[in-house]
Amino acid sequence: MKNFVFVLLVLIGVIGFSQNNNTNKEDVSALYKDYREDQFYASVTYNLLNEKPSGVKQSGFSSGFNLGFIRDMPINERRNVAIGLGLGLSANSYNQKNILISETTNDIEFSIIDESDYNVTKNKFTTYLIEVPLEIRWRTSTASDYNFWRIYTGFKIGYLLYNSTKFMSDIENSKLSNIDSFNKLQYGLTLSAGYGTWNFHLYYGLNPIFDANLQSDNTSVDMKSLKIGLMFYVL
Repeated sequence: MKNFVFVLLVLIGVIGFSQNNNTNKEDVSALYKDYREDQFYASVTYNLLNEKPSGVKQSGFSSGFNLGFIRDMPINERRNVAIGLGLGLSANSYNQKNILISETTNDIEFSIIDESDYNVTKNKFTTYLIEVPLEIRWRTSTASDYNFWRIYTGFKIGYLLYNSTKFMSDIENSKLSNIDSFNKLQYGLTLSAGYGTWNFHLYYGLNPIFDANLQSDNTSVDMKSLKIGLMFYVL
């Protein structure tokens, strides 16, 4: 009888523990069931020209602004690892000293000038794109904690909607828009990392800003975009 009571008590304990375990698992499962980091995002960047032709000099602050929405698709039970797919808009300016983009009779001409001869007062080109970011997302978040560490890395492709160039000097002025010398598709690698709302952001362009037909001294202008700045996420 004593042995029977002992076995019964052990079984009750095991069953109780098992039920508590199941309840905990069910609670956790319910808690995480609909959790995802669907987020609006906005970024401010400092834009650099990477792989510049010899002699090209940047000047001033070249700014970039991005905003959009990313759909978060968790791929693990805790839902802190996910794939993100989004849609956004981007506006980017590139200020420099000695690039002259001008229109000739038959074509667009790219030349590197001596800025001191021209007394350049303004010189920049601007791009506006619609973008599709694709990310692999890792974070330390929970369904109830909105301040957490994150590392989001991925790939972004953009389609050029509009472009413009502006060159102002004592000798020559040139304003162009929607010229065919820019690549319609622009793509690169992305990285966002940080804690909470404030995150470091990097975009490394993989293809040139300008089309291969735009040349300087019979050489293609292969400048790429490098953006460094801050990314803000809003739930």
